[in-house]
Amino acid sequence: MRAAPSWRIRSERRNSAVNADCVRGGSSEFVLACDMRFASRENTRLGQPEVGVGVHPGGGGTERLPNLVGRGRALEIILGANDFDGDTAERYGYVNRALPDSELDGFVDTLARRIASFDRRAIAAAKSLVNQVSLPSTDRLLDAITSFEVALTWPETQRRVQAVLKLGLQQDADYEKRWTGELGTLLGT
Repeated sequence: MRAAPSWRIRSERRNSAVNADCVRGGSSEFVLACDMRFASRENTRLGQPEVGVGVHPGGGGTERLPNLVGRGRALEIILGANDFDGDTAERYGYVNRALPDSELDGFVDTLARRIASFDRRAIAAAKSLVNQVSLPSTDRLLDAITSFEVALTWPETQRRVQAVLKLGLQQDADYEKRWTGELGTLLGT
């Protein structure tokens, strides 16, 4: 029987608090789509491991990460296919802030309540102006998912996906925690 994953992502409107063993790939892209991201120092590992299995992020990772962390760090995150702890994610800009686990929920609740106390029109106008200069276009997001779908058909990708599934991905909770560390040697390359 597979152990339940030890994670939670709480999303209020478009803010997220990440307290998770591992938030990778599509889950990371969900977090990236939020307006603000806050992580537990002790319990967060974020990553985009897709290149390690022969594809690339298809849910917004390549479109959102460069705006948040810069081109060089986005390439490190995406091409390196490694996990990043909460403190590193904060330093890079992957998350707004990393806090001790015991303070995370209280901080996010206080910030959300503060923002909710302000005039909705002012909030909407400010978000609209920031969004105009910082969010990827729908066309760019659609191009990425289309390219991802094509990449899934590549023979090398299919071999790599089958290899990680055979080793325990999506079946073994312990393997789920460590599989990105094995991507460089997956097919003996």
